[in-house]
Amino acid sequence: MPNDETTTSTTPSEGSTVAAPASAKATWWAMDRKTLGLRGAAAVVLGASVATSVFLFVENKNSTDLLEAQQQAREAACRYAPALADYDSKNLDTYFKAVLAGATGDWKKQFDSTSTELRDALTQGEVISKVTDTQCALRSGDENSAEAIVVIGTTISSLGTEHKPKPGQLSMVFNLHNDNGRWLVEKVNSPLTSPPAP
Repeated sequence: MPNDETTTSTTPSEGSTVAAPASAKATWWAMDRKTLGLRGAAAVVLGASVATSVFLFVENKNSTDLLEAQQQAREAACRYAPALADYDSKNLDTYFKAVLAGATGDWKKQFDSTSTELRDALTQGEVISKVTDTQCALRSGDENSAEAIVVIGTTISSLGTEHKPKPGQLSMVFNLHNDNGRWLVEKVNSPLTSPPAP
């Protein structure tokens, strides 16, 4: 006997919406929150990375500028030392010009004010000083000022040595000042001076 029960299926009509199960909504929301969290974390990491890069760039530039300034100060001290210790009583104008060209501040005033007496003494003694060796090192320094130690080997001849060159050594401390990119000596100290050997 045929079964009178008929099987019917219902198909949603066009335009009607089928509600997603609650578990699917929860999964989508959790995934969306996870994505947002990852993006936020990535933004934070990226921002920190950029900030670190900028900081390191500035620090590296400052360090490079400092090292460059220190190198320039040391080189200026090495150039100035021979100019200060190399002279001939027969041609002192060139000597005074060279010393004053690399000087500034108190040292320039001091040297200029005593140049007449120094000229007379060197001329009367017929003094000739030649630089044989120069060693210099920076004790301290930044981009504006520096302190350098220089040791100058010399030979000096004069009436007192019967015009025979005698070895000597000068040890000096230079205080230098950066004057618009040009390092000048503003103070000279001579704590140790070895006179020519008799």
